[in-house]
Amino acid sequence: MLRKFSVSNFKCFDKPITFNLSDPANYTFNQQAIHDETKAKGVIYGANGSGKSNLALAIFDIVLHLTDKEKLLARYAPYLCLASKNAMAEFDYEFCFNGVPVRYRYGKTDPLTLLYESLSIGEEEVLTYDFRTRTGSVSLAGTESLSLSSELPSETDKISRVKYVKSNAILQESTATKAFISFTSFVDNMLMFYSLDQRGYQGLSVGADSFTQGIIREGKLDDFQQFLKERGIVYDLVSVDVNGIPELYCRFEKSTVPFMAVASTGTVSLALYYYWYLKMGKASLVFIDEFDAFYHFELARSIIEMLRDLDGVQVFLTTHNTDLLSNDLLRPDVYFLIKDGSIRSLEKLTEKELRAAHNLQKMFKAGSFDA
Repeated sequence: MLRKFSVSNFKCFDKPITFNLSDPANYTFNQQAIHDETKAKGVIYGANGSGKSNLALAIFDIVLHLTDKEKLLARYAPYLCLASKNAMAEFDYEFCFNGVPVRYRYGKTDPLTLLYESLSIGEEEVLTYDFRTRTGSVSLAGTESLSLSSELPSETDKISRVKYVKSNAILQESTATKAFISFTSFVDNMLMFYSLDQRGYQGLSVGADSFTQGIIREGKLDDFQQFLKERGIVYDLVSVDVNGIPELYCRFEKSTVPFMAVASTGTVSLALYYYWYLKMGKASLVFIDEFDAFYHFELARSIIEMLRDLDGVQVFLTTHNTDLLSNDLLRPDVYFLIKDGSIRSLEKLTEKELRAAHNLQKMFKAGSFDA
């Protein structure tokens, strides 16, 4: 799992900002939000322009050069912080897999151009490479004959050496190589998606897909209909063959029409969420930006309950809805506030000892977490 992430000189983040997930409090309620002493679920608040979306893009920057999965490159412009004179953004990830710490650091000038990268497993730096001098080394078992340098011109040689080792080395079994494989697999299965003015996703899969067709393809049409019904949306859903392709339709007394023609914006957003929820069992870390932009409060709450109880997956959401600030749903150490280039959990923003009985929404609106 991801335990800590830091980034600097990226988009609105001039100075380093650290998202720390390794310091859960000792609350006894809603323990589903914590796994292996790591914050596994969380909700992020912040004013418009505070950096919520940019934090998501920063965390998922690793997907751009370590995987061949879907990429939202257009979302990364401008890349470097416009208020900085520094010509490099720097990223620092700390993970833990089966008790083994893994740290991955790198610097970039743009989404696809690495300047350096470093990978440490346990206390040992097992890979390091400087793209400017084209020098580096790797010490994983099975890489003894693998050279990290390339004969390609330096201006065209942008291949991550971690990705190169993953693709070309026949690794021998060891604690370090197991952690390396867990790390690269984790990154391969990260997923970020949103449903605002436009729909899009990054990581986990490749290529465009129709989420309505995907629900049918997964054989979940009846389950999706029940999912909607439990949230107060009643449709008689059917699959209709359109030029050899199954499409999602709604059946009414007098006619059958395409789902997308009658569904509200919120229902379409909910269908997109359901499509990705079907795939979350394979995901490692999921980030949904403005997840409830088109949801009624009770619907948003039910989504958090679903995700809170999802095993084995880290899930983080951004929202402006303070009605979701409740110890009935989560706990103070997994509600975060991003402000003035810093992100901290609520229990660290007050001198009060927060308990299950505290009304977090009331305290939030009263400015109790403005420290």
